[in-house]
Amino acid sequence: MAVAPRAQPEDFFTTEEWQSLTTRSSWKGLWLVAHCWGVIGAAMLVGIVWPWTVPLMVPIVGARQLGLFILMHDAAHAGLHRSRKVNDWVGHWLCSSTLRDYRPYHLQHHRFVQQTEDPDLVLSAPFPITRDSMWRKVVRDLSGQTFYKQRFGHIAQGIRHRAPGESAWKALGRELAKDRRFLVGNGLGFLAFALTGYGWAWLLMWLLPMATWLPLVSRVRNIAEHALVAQSEADPLRQARTTHAGWLERAVVAPYWVNYHCEHHMFTSLPCWSLPKAHRLLLRRGATARMEVQPGYLSLLKRAASARAA
Repeated sequence: MAVAPRAQPEDFFTTEEWQSLTTRSSWKGLWLVAHCWGVIGAAMLVGIVWPWTVPLMVPIVGARQLGLFILMHDAAHAGLHRSRKVNDWVGHWLCSSTLRDYRPYHLQHHRFVQQTEDPDLVLSAPFPITRDSMWRKVVRDLSGQTFYKQRFGHIAQGIRHRAPGESAWKALGRELAKDRRFLVGNGLGFLAFALTGYGWAWLLMWLLPMATWLPLVSRVRNIAEHALVAQSEADPLRQARTTHAGWLERAVVAPYWVNYHCEHHMFTSLPCWSLPKAHRLLLRRGATARMEVQPGYLSLLKRAASARAA
């Protein structure tokens, strides 16, 4: 199948505007990564000093864990730093070690967005779903079931389908080796906190957000970006969705301008910090009337859960 139709920058921006939007920075991306880790550290410190605030810190940390993935996504587009070497190092070591595997997968998503070859199509195709189905997904996310399935579900499957003559223990070791970076990294993190007497803080304000809030907001992000968007859409202004987000949504659901997803698909070379400016310029020219734009996440989720039960 042919690649998805693309928007042409010259149809929407002047040469000067486009240059301003696409200019890479040597410090903005680094500042955002530092900001993300700073918010996580500050939230954990608040939870340590005032333990009663831990339930409030879980969504804050979970949203910034999503923020690290969003910044890694920017690195996949070489948008985090002027230097490709620095861009990839920061994306891999300070955001997510999945960068190298994620980049080709994600670029295929952009190349064939909402078409059969789109590897993310499976995330958007089922919608709309019923309200009961949506609530079941929310419960699975917040109870840790989604996290367990995504992170460790392969272990039981690998043991069950082990090679003839292979022991269950050997199969277990083989499957655990696939998660060695996760297990070693989190083991060292817990050890460092435990040595200072705050091992509980790592469990409740790093692993708990990762196992509960992160899967939920990741699901919300996936729904917002492409659910209810027509497959094989010919109009590049309607292949993805932009969702308006207030300060609270930006804090706990949509950090680092991830809500401007239509602009990101229209112009993939824009770094994330340029997306709000691109939206304002498109609004000024009346282009947003053609775009897929929703007023907020709650109204969008209601649409996504509007299917009638059979």
